[in-house]
Amino acid sequence: MNKTALITGGTSGIGLATADLLAANGYQLIITGRRADRLDTISADLSSKHNVSVETLCFDVRNNNEVQEHLGGLVKANRQIDVLVNNAGLASGLDKIQNGDVEDWDKMIDTNVKGLLYVSRQIIPQLIKQQSGHIVNIGSIAGKEVYPNGNVYCGTKHMVDALNKSMRRELAEHGVKVSAVNPGAVETEFSIVRLHGDTNKAKLVYEGFENLVAEDIADAVHYIVSRPDHVNINDLIIMPKAQPAAGQVIRNKGL
Repeated sequence: MNKTALITGGTSGIGLATADLLAANGYQLIITGRRADRLDTISADLSSKHNVSVETLCFDVRNNNEVQEHLGGLVKANRQIDVLVNNAGLASGLDKIQNGDVEDWDKMIDTNVKGLLYVSRQIIPQLIKQQSGHIVNIGSIAGKEVYPNGNVYCGTKHMVDALNKSMRRELAEHGVKVSAVNPGAVETEFSIVRLHGDTNKAKLVYEGFENLVAEDIADAVHYIVSRPDHVNINDLIIMPKAQPAAGQVIRNKGL
């Protein structure tokens, strides 16, 4: 197999786990992220571990000029992109709407919605030209339900859900597959970022139950992109056994 996967937000968590698993299955990689030092380390590690080509692009998906500069170059070079994993995303803050921090709101909207759009806008024309390819959008259970203090984050992930459905309908005639993976509680850097770096509070989020890990979501992504060409997984929700719904976790007694 000589396929190429482009993964945004690939320097940690779900993005990194997905890059590792796809590389293990023969994919050449293009990984984007904001942390140049991590990109350099990951590139060296994955290329050595899996004997695949790993290209890195350092930019912020929130900045459309940077997105156009870096991804536009791929399109101009007529690079084959077989899989686009729109993974870059975050939560910031846990305030009620009336107490919300506008900077937190902007960060989530700019990353989760506008960033996904900026990246997709650059890559989709190439997929249409190829008449092939697969977009996997990483959503969230927050895009299917809402929970207290999740307001704006839930809103952005509901938008991802809507965009995923729109892409699916609009790109089908061009032979491009579109799928979404919507995880529940996954222990990555997610809660540390949401809680503005408070690692002690972030640990409490995952106490008393067995949460998902990044590799669980990577496995789901690989399953989706490895189906036969005539099969499209439109939408997948993946939760810990102990989390039946958003905002509800069955924790061990005494915790």
